[in-house]
Amino acid sequence: QVQLVESGGGLVQAGGSLRLSCAASGRTFSSYAVGWFRQAPGKEREFVGAISRTDGTTAYAGSVQGRFTISRDNAKNTVYLQMNRLKPEETAIYYCAANWGTYSDSAKVYDYWGQGTQVTVSS
Repeated sequence: QVQLVESGGGLVQAGGSLRLSCAASGRTFSSYAVGWFRQAPGKEREFVGAISRTDGTTAYAGSVQGRFTISRDNAKNTVYLQMNRLKPEETAIYYCAANWGTYSDSAKVYDYWGQGTQVTVSS
């Protein structure tokens, strides 16, 4: 069992930056791949990026490539999502999710989800 808690959301102007955190419970967190997803009002949840369990391999959606960076600190049981040059259309609730095994861009793969954190980007 893994419990995930996101934090770091808030209001930022277009072009600004935010760093989200995903804190996990459980001593085996390093065995879980972690993905970040977001869901805007009236839209489906979409993949943002993910990071592998131990070697730090990452993957990103094309729309955030080069602006967002995912990292993890297994000693702190935390995964981070650094978001730069944010756009108003990226206003959404951001979720982290964990999967025992490999990462994926499919939400169906992930077994554990956080409650989400709101990110609002003003124009």
